[in-house]
Amino acid sequence: MVLRGLGKCKLAAHLRFRAALRAPVVFCGNLRPAITWRLRTTHEFSNVSSTHRLGCLVRAEQQLSQAALHQQAPSSGGLANGKSSSGSLEAPSSNNKGGYKVPPKEILDIVDAPPQPSLSYSPDRKLILQLNRPPSMPPIFEMSLPELKLAGLRIDPDLFARSKMSYYLDMAIVSADQTVPAPPEALRPITGYPAGSRLNYVSWSPDGKHIAFTVRSPGGPGDPPRQPLELWVADVESGKARRLLGSPAQGLNTVFDDYTWVNDTTVVVCVLPKDLGAAPKKPEAPPGPKIQDNSSGKKSQNRTWPDLFKDDYDVELFDYYGTSEIVSVDVLSGEVKTIGPPRLYVEVDPSPDGRYLLVSWMERPYSFTVPCGRFPRRTQLWDASGNMLRELASLPLAEDIPIAFNSCRKGPRGLGWRDDKPSELYWMECQDGGDPAVEVSPRDIVYTLAADSVQQGDAPTVLAKTDLRCGGVAWCDDDLALVYESWWKTRRSVTWMVAPRNPEAGMKVLFDRNYEDVYTDPGSPLSRRTRWGTYVLAKLDGKNQLLMEGTGASPEGNKPFLDLLDLDTQQSRRLWQSSPPYYEVPGSIMSDTDPDSPVQLEGLQIMVSRESSKDPPQTYIKTFTQDATGSSERQVTSYPHPYPQLRDMQREVLRYPRSDGVMLTATLYTPPGYDKERDGPLPCLVWAYPREYKSKEAAGQMRRSPHQFASIGGTAPTLWVARGYAVLDGPTLPIVAEGEEEPNDTFLEQLVGGAKAAVDECVKRGVVDPARVSVGGHSYGAFMAANLLAHSDIFSCAIARTGAYNRTLTPFGFQSEERTLWQAPDVYSKMSPFMAADKIKKPILLVHGEEDNNPGTFPMQSERFYQALKGHGAPCRLVLLPHESHGYRARESVLHCLYEQDQWMEKYAGFSRVDPEYFVDSGEEGSTGSMSE
Repeated sequence: MVLRGLGKCKLAAHLRFRAALRAPVVFCGNLRPAITWRLRTTHEFSNVSSTHRLGCLVRAEQQLSQAALHQQAPSSGGLANGKSSSGSLEAPSSNNKGGYKVPPKEILDIVDAPPQPSLSYSPDRKLILQLNRPPSMPPIFEMSLPELKLAGLRIDPDLFARSKMSYYLDMAIVSADQTVPAPPEALRPITGYPAGSRLNYVSWSPDGKHIAFTVRSPGGPGDPPRQPLELWVADVESGKARRLLGSPAQGLNTVFDDYTWVNDTTVVVCVLPKDLGAAPKKPEAPPGPKIQDNSSGKKSQNRTWPDLFKDDYDVELFDYYGTSEIVSVDVLSGEVKTIGPPRLYVEVDPSPDGRYLLVSWMERPYSFTVPCGRFPRRTQLWDASGNMLRELASLPLAEDIPIAFNSCRKGPRGLGWRDDKPSELYWMECQDGGDPAVEVSPRDIVYTLAADSVQQGDAPTVLAKTDLRCGGVAWCDDDLALVYESWWKTRRSVTWMVAPRNPEAGMKVLFDRNYEDVYTDPGSPLSRRTRWGTYVLAKLDGKNQLLMEGTGASPEGNKPFLDLLDLDTQQSRRLWQSSPPYYEVPGSIMSDTDPDSPVQLEGLQIMVSRESSKDPPQTYIKTFTQDATGSSERQVTSYPHPYPQLRDMQREVLRYPRSDGVMLTATLYTPPGYDKERDGPLPCLVWAYPREYKSKEAAGQMRRSPHQFASIGGTAPTLWVARGYAVLDGPTLPIVAEGEEEPNDTFLEQLVGGAKAAVDECVKRGVVDPARVSVGGHSYGAFMAANLLAHSDIFSCAIARTGAYNRTLTPFGFQSEERTLWQAPDVYSKMSPFMAADKIKKPILLVHGEEDNNPGTFPMQSERFYQALKGHGAPCRLVLLPHESHGYRARESVLHCLYEQDQWMEKYAGFSRVDPEYFVDSGEEGSTGSMSE
């Protein structure tokens, strides 16, 4: 995840704020000629986490006045058929003609639901860290801050970090026996850092006595300037925090990595080099032409990567902002030691016992055709003082990885530490050159190597050999590890058991199945914490048996379960399963506080999430007793309903056949109090995303539950239930190709057939008016919506957000298509709605982030599609959102997008509650057909 920040100084902040508030660029078209316009991953956590490391949520401070925004929105009414007892729900009002707009109050109130805190248990499970988050949508001011686009990365040059970082507002410690969010009197706030700071990269020390985190200034007017992150540490007992590394002299460089606990009192940190100097200056004049060369005739196929190097100046910036030093910091004394010279370090991974470091960095030559994840990379084994013991990998530039699924990089991959050993390495190496088209056995080999034996020059040990592509190893102990392999074309996955102490004994199959078949999914094993803070497979009662949690998919819906799997007999015993009216999901083991004792069935504690169709998820700790025939529970969270106005929203999971017999599934939402006999059929929004399958049976399986809570995100289609619409969310649109068939050969036929079946089912139930059905989707869903408008007459209008419409612009594959344009030209052409622009007669709204960084969905896709549509007289509108990427995040952008969608549906397939100032092209002579600032 990436994070967010604000301005650099008072004056600059004001200037950027004004510059950022330019309106979204909007184009309208109706019967008019065309007009041309112009690695280390942080983690996102759920509300409760028992993991060791807290990543950074994509959250940001809301700086626009909600009160002011509400003044621009209309008053709310009832929901049945778009009317209340006092009359109709209103159209948006008091929106200025130019600039950003806001949706109706019914939608705005839901989008503005306050966020709940994130939670993280201490290693001993006795304490909870409660972290308060800002409102979910940052202001456009934050999105407009400087950003460098280099080799597939987006970098904040002020922070030496990934751009647009999220953050926490503050944090406090609470006893684990409290229900959270805890009242103020039960909290022990973390104090001592500057008030108003933004907090990132929060983590417990292995012994749970300290909490490390980074601090940075918001950088707004009156704030200190934005500069690289500072590292702080808090004493858990007192709650007092102090600075370990100050900025800018010892600021962190978190472009690739940040910091890691080595042991209870030591962290290794990537910091700015001491002699960094000033950033490179862009040449006033180009030093020469930009040249890329393939005179050797080397074959190198790549998908349409975004943000690649453009010139040598980009390369200089990449080196400058990516370079760091590695230091070791004693959190008790504050002593700092430099252990790694300046390089482009991408990973510093201590061994579980803290005696060794696995260190990786990037090297030249770089590439202008692939992102930095494929640049040359060197990996070495160091001792904790920074002395090199052995070079483990030196990977060359990888421009020639095949585009087919199951392709991989040549050389060692997945280098890491065994979780069950103090300091033993493992990795995988392909034997097919990384090309799945090469027939070879074995295809992959898994190796292990004890760090203690490296200096003796010992060779690695072969742990396993696989004939499919190896996906990794789950470690337990010397007697058990699980090796995973799978193959895309057949959807086959195999799980093997192997004894690491005796790999010569061979592997034994645990599961060999089709991973698309969710009805036979045995689940995944739960893990427990070790003395080093790593996690390994949890053997129950010290026996050869594992706890397995799964979705419990069935024709009646998902019913998650917890099983006890005997590895010797390979028989399972059901310990617990979710049952109506709740949807419950088992999570982490909470009774693993003693790493030297096995997890016991008697007294086993499991974290469980519970929700219903009306109430949001809450977390419980379930304790099993009497050989798991009995249980008790304690509630951990008590979060309020995020949108009580929709608590009684009606929700039904539908099952219906496609014309070829494939069973389909969808979830139908209708407003609270809606009665079809009294209120009649409703306008409907269908929101979907096609997916590929290898069998009709797997495509037709049920993969949801009628008892799940409907979480409504900032751009969710279910927002329109509050406006009186029926919403058909997630109707399955499977594209099936059995045997040697390719799914996209019949993409359009299957797509239209699935959409028709979905709408027909809703109309048959008397809930949906067939003359007022809109279709929409995001990314591949936008591609779907455009195709449905071009090749069917099912829908009255479409909403296509951030899509790709001309597949000839993604010539080396897209989505699940492995063939190139030159191998399947007819498929590429037929699937492209751009090629069928002359067939689109119904209104279509195109929305796109101007800074889209998703491969294949560059903004040009929507711009060119709009021109093609307008050139053929199709009713269309194009909205380009400044500073937005593939997903929209700024408050102004999200609200404007919702406004556009609402008005488009109201005008063409809704209740006609249209804002009088909603700008549309009249089609009259002299109309420009566009609106910008």
